[in-house]
Amino acid sequence: MLIGVPKEIKNHEYRIGLTPAGVRELVHDGHQVMVEEDGAAAIGFDNDQYRDAGAEIVAGAEEIFERAELLIKVKEPQPEEYARLREGQVLFTYLHLAPDPEQAKGLLASGATCIAYETVTGPNKGLPLLAPMSEVAGRMAIQAGAHNLEKAQGGNGVLLGGVPGVEPAKVLVIGGGVVGINAARMAMGMGADVTLLDRDLRRLKELDMFFGGRLKTVYSTKEAVERYALEADLVIGAVLIPGAAAPKLISRELVERMKRGAVMVDVAIDQGGCFETSKPTTHQDPTFVIDGVVHYCVANMPGGVARTSTIALTNATLPYAVDLARKGVARALKDDEHLRNGLNVHAGQVTHRAVAEALGYDFVEPMRVLGS
Repeated sequence: MLIGVPKEIKNHEYRIGLTPAGVRELVHDGHQVMVEEDGAAAIGFDNDQYRDAGAEIVAGAEEIFERAELLIKVKEPQPEEYARLREGQVLFTYLHLAPDPEQAKGLLASGATCIAYETVTGPNKGLPLLAPMSEVAGRMAIQAGAHNLEKAQGGNGVLLGGVPGVEPAKVLVIGGGVVGINAARMAMGMGADVTLLDRDLRRLKELDMFFGGRLKTVYSTKEAVERYALEADLVIGAVLIPGAAAPKLISRELVERMKRGAVMVDVAIDQGGCFETSKPTTHQDPTFVIDGVVHYCVANMPGGVARTSTIALTNATLPYAVDLARKGVARALKDDEHLRNGLNVHAGQVTHRAVAEALGYDFVEPMRVLGS
């Protein structure tokens, strides 16, 4: 199969769909791989490394989109990219369609087959292709929060871990999934006073057993969210409903009552955000202030540590890419229910129930469009 890896064009996005090591695996398996020239130069993977791995270096994205049968990316295609997609072509990347009707419309019009990393499932309801970036984002959320608590950044001037004789910052983590656990670990490691809310009692028990008294675990209710948000110096929004828009857990009215100079980091912003006041920002201009509360809502947080993120993402996606290239998309999707759950759009139809419900499209069962 002919595989294309274009350079990412989203604001301050330096990740790339495959490392040279990933390319080498696919070439060794008998496939051709095209990589856009200087696609990963910013993170230390140069053209020669890709050539040595067996890739063809292509001068522009236009040729990659024109020739490739399978496109492997990181971020959702931008308008100029989904306009280049064609019927029968396969796109394998993060999509986050629920809050993005324009992208959905473009993908449906293209006729392409679009598989979203974030809805590929694994055993025990896991999300194996979202997990590595969630780990990065959870850890970065605390870095970003601690930085923006500094007075010069608009925060209230509280040091996350405090010092002897001065209490630490109060951190609220909403959601006990991969993002939330990693955020809580980082915050506790820096000495903060951390409370985590979740509605899964089993998960709260696991976290209590693992972290002991260092982490306060609380069942999430509207009252609990309000109580701990009003006390918090830093709030991390870490909720996820696979494929669907994130629920709004902190209202505009609650933000008005929070501490002046508190910081809110909305890691769910790719799915529309879990704070009512959230709107997507970029690494170039990452924050805004509403009612004295600093909001950090960067939609591609892991892109800030692009080398680490690219290696982690390739480690996770490569087995699926090999399967798609070796078997072809139809057979690979039919053989693997978990990969099939990643199919969001195929031949002009929406094939993921949560995406269809969020955007008002008819849902079509994947096996129906793939054939019996």
